[in-house]
Amino acid sequence: MVSYGDFKKGKIIFARCRHLGFLLLPWCLLVLFWHTMAVSGFVNPGLMPTPAQVGSKLVELLFGGRLGIDILKSTQRVTLGVLLGIALAVPVGFLIGWYKGARTFLDPLINFFRALPPIALIPLVVVYFGIDEPAKVIILFYASFFAGVIVMYEGVAQISPIFIKVARTLGASEWEIFSRVIVPMTMPHILTALRVALGVAWATLVASELVAAQQGLGALIQSAGSFFQIDIIYVGIVSIGAVALAMDLALRAITRRLIRWQDRVELQ
Repeated sequence: MVSYGDFKKGKIIFARCRHLGFLLLPWCLLVLFWHTMAVSGFVNPGLMPTPAQVGSKLVELLFGGRLGIDILKSTQRVTLGVLLGIALAVPVGFLIGWYKGARTFLDPLINFFRALPPIALIPLVVVYFGIDEPAKVIILFYASFFAGVIVMYEGVAQISPIFIKVARTLGASEWEIFSRVIVPMTMPHILTALRVALGVAWATLVASELVAAQQGLGALIQSAGSFFQIDIIYVGIVSIGAVALAMDLALRAITRRLIRWQDRVELQ
């Protein structure tokens, strides 16, 4: 006879398996669609390798080639660019979101430069900073800053002044208001800005590594394109997506831990 405890345990296992299935299903469908397109004849076989061929080349480059170094180099550039960009985006976003005068002064400038694609600035970056690592990091910094500052600005602007008024009514000092009211309320926006900036930085990676890069996933893709090595191009693209996804999942886990106090509504 099945006890209530066994029934409950089975229900939990079923729920976890269903959740895992929902996570894996879109990837399985994507790989199936990719394989179908590669072998169906709709695309020239030489122009689209199968997932198995790309996986084989990925393992070959990872354990016997340069892929590990390229991943590490690109991750270092993206991390440095994002951290520098967010370090500046947070105070600037807070400034223009909280103070109307600063918003009037800075908002047009920020929106002007935000509209400029980082790849358009590469010639100027080379002229002013050369072709070494600083040039690549600066391009990623540029992309991260303007992505992050908009998120911060919009988030801070939505904070109701009523919280500040209540804190002052209760006798809180300016430092207590900042540390116990403003910082906790802006923390979700800071973490969201970091996630958005990280995604934009990975999307800008190939452009940043146009600046005479010898190592990095962008350099790998460009080199493979020059020699028409389609499978290596796919390896580079898959690697960028996988590393970016892993970093985003890590940030989401950190976000859940840091803002557990925040009420969230989960859709079933």
